[in-house]
Amino acid sequence: MVASKRLVVSCFLLVLLIAEANAQGLKVGFYGKTCPHAEGIVRKVVFAAMKKAPTLGAPLLRMFFHDCFVRGCDGSILLDSSNNQAEKNAVPNLSLRGFGIIDDSKAALEKVCPGIVSCSDILALIARDAMVALEGPTWEVETGRRDGRVSNINEVNLPSPFDNIAKLITDFRTKGLNEKDLVILSGGHTIGMGHCPLMTNRLYNFTGRGDSDPSLDSEYAANLRKKCKPTDTTTALEMDPGSFKTFDVSYFKLVAKRRGLFQSDAALLDNSKTRAYVLQQARGSTFFHDFGVSMVKMGRIGVLTGRAGEIRKMCRVPN
Repeated sequence: MVASKRLVVSCFLLVLLIAEANAQGLKVGFYGKTCPHAEGIVRKVVFAAMKKAPTLGAPLLRMFFHDCFVRGCDGSILLDSSNNQAEKNAVPNLSLRGFGIIDDSKAALEKVCPGIVSCSDILALIARDAMVALEGPTWEVETGRRDGRVSNINEVNLPSPFDNIAKLITDFRTKGLNEKDLVILSGGHTIGMGHCPLMTNRLYNFTGRGDSDPSLDSEYAANLRKKCKPTDTTTALEMDPGSFKTFDVSYFKLVAKRRGLFQSDAALLDNSKTRAYVLQQARGSTFFHDFGVSMVKMGRIGVLTGRAGEIRKMCRVPN
């Protein structure tokens, strides 16, 4: 038993060392000489799109998260299905939107500096620029990623809105992210929508006895039941009611009041470290800065650099 635990720890450390070695190929301003206007070109496309459809901010942020947590930040989420079903066809990814923005950014870059900027870097830049467009935080994006060639629906195993705190912490640790990163990145729920099927269990049959989740504020639960009937599969719910289009700290204030929409939101109060971070951010502390730091860390997960992977000509298909 002890030997097996040591083996698990050794394998985990090896994964982290490999990830850190790969991440050393990233740097801010990677395209400074080869495509000096790359970031400005992407920003122009994103701002134009967000002006027309600001609700794209949340799915674009989720897209980067979902990409990095499967095979690393290699743009595999962008690939269409060919001989096999791709990641984007997995159930958690069906609600992602904004793929056209990646396509438009790539097309604009290919006109100026063909074959230089990777789709995985474009996605990382877009996640940042979409938040800026919502008057949210900004951060310096490390670039230098290369694109993967594989996308497989069977490899999609993302943290779930139904997960408890132990599962969430484990999932994040395996990616080199700690409890603070978990809380800060969960703060991305300050924008966007959820849907009733993700709440039905919490509202109507949490323990199999027709009850609601006791960790959910009773008044909030009653309001949600008015919007979500047991068989409702379509109604959308604001994850941060009242400011779901604004990137702010109100998400943490709601979680602290037991009004987090998902079980995974409520679970942040079930661990001393994550609870402390929630309460700290609810007081309006350092969320914007910390979010940028955690996004940079997430952007280093499993990256391909140097001669690994490729620079796709089109983001939806490998070369």
